[in-house]
Amino acid sequence: MADWILLALVGSATYLLLQKSVARLSKVPWRILWLVMMLPPLVWVLGRQVFQYELPPLLMLLLFLTSYFTSMTLVRRGGIRPSTGGPRPEVENSSPEADPSPAGEPEPEEEEEDGAADPVSLALAHTPISEVPREKLSHCFPWNVFYLQNVEYRPQAIICRGNLRADPSEAYERVQQNVETTFGKRFLVVLQEGFAGKPFFALVPNPAARRSLADSRELPLLALGLLLFTFWTTLSAGAQAAGVSPDRLLHLPSLMKGLPYAVGILAILGSHEWTRYWVARRHHIKTSLPYFIPVPFVLGTFGAFIQLKEPVPNRKVLFDIAAAGPLAGSLVALGMLLLGLVFSAPADPPTVPEGQPTPISFHRIDPRLSVLLAILARMVLGDQLQPGQVIELHPLAFAGWLGLVVIAFNLMPVGQLDGGHIVHAVYGQRMGANVGRVARWLVLLLALTVQPWLLLWALLLFVISSADEPALNDVTELDEARDLLGLGMLTLLVLILLPVPPFLQNGLGLA
Repeated sequence: MADWILLALVGSATYLLLQKSVARLSKVPWRILWLVMMLPPLVWVLGRQVFQYELPPLLMLLLFLTSYFTSMTLVRRGGIRPSTGGPRPEVENSSPEADPSPAGEPEPEEEEEDGAADPVSLALAHTPISEVPREKLSHCFPWNVFYLQNVEYRPQAIICRGNLRADPSEAYERVQQNVETTFGKRFLVVLQEGFAGKPFFALVPNPAARRSLADSRELPLLALGLLLFTFWTTLSAGAQAAGVSPDRLLHLPSLMKGLPYAVGILAILGSHEWTRYWVARRHHIKTSLPYFIPVPFVLGTFGAFIQLKEPVPNRKVLFDIAAAGPLAGSLVALGMLLLGLVFSAPADPPTVPEGQPTPISFHRIDPRLSVLLAILARMVLGDQLQPGQVIELHPLAFAGWLGLVVIAFNLMPVGQLDGGHIVHAVYGQRMGANVGRVARWLVLLLALTVQPWLLLWALLLFVISSADEPALNDVTELDEARDLLGLGMLTLLVLILLPVPPFLQNGLGLA
């Protein structure tokens, strides 16, 4: 039954992601693409549940590769759907021969500040992109800051190429002020690196002009309602994990047995999202309230999220927002895991028929499953933990370990996950995307060899785009402190996911 539930969840998530992304960007029928992408997990579940046969990892890998490259071929042959407005990230990848007509551009709004606007600026605000005067653009780029050499008019952007003659932060600030003085709030200014590493500016339509009041409104009652519902679902999940039967969940004393787990998991997820929310607001970026995702089965929740309502100004802010959540959440999770291990006890491993793999359980867990878990278990349990034994996790330790696993998934250096933002901020957008492409295959290889519990997450990573959206100033690099912190966060990811190698098992007395 669990396999069918996971298949339904993966299918629903893939369906929604393709509907929101590919359906708007590509001419390929996205429902056909969904069927192609869902073929490997469908075959895997049918083999296990219907035919009672587990496909060999090599065959599953071959099937998955076939599905992946088939879907990529469909997307490439389907072509790109014409843009319908809004800013276009990664404008360097746009075709230079694109139609320069402004048909997709949203209608600019009237200036509302001080009740009056400069007639020249107002006229420019209503000028189509392809008719914006070159002279006005030249005035926005002082020669001692950015020597403008070439201007390209695209359907949804004006690409300004030249030589950067000042510090990227100073140049961006000067150009952004000049563009706002000349064109008002019509354009967002983006500074990116080109293919040859040469910075260029892009002026893209400001989506804030099309955002309605309802889009920027917060929904505190919805956030509170989801939090309360998630508290109940995690309370029920924790009670069932503690041995309470489903028909006793309405009995308050029985339900309260799940309190340590519910409080623990909500504290971890809450600290993760509220820290991100606070850091975003500290950088003056509008964002939604944290929304929890309750589910009435398995773990009781699928996490929480916030949504940024404004573009990120630079890579430093991008890093701060991306690293703040996992850092706060991991500190809380580590504290709970350490405290929970004090109340946990070693136990003999379950008896498994010869030739069958040892089942994975988060309640009774082999410390060799994770380098970090093994080190912490040896620190807390000491000589109580004998070689070959597993650990009966206290609900608080279970919540702490589960929180670390969720944080590890967020730290995957792929796309718009926190880890994807971190590698983008540290190494740049292009290198970050390349890291994401390699990371997906490494996680899949890890899942098919030594960590089978990662298989579902490995498949989900291929649904997520490997490229992250650029910051407005995507050229200014981070300072050394942020670089080191980013390296530390990725090291935490490795320590959580990697199993204990044989040489370390001997050193920790687990072999």
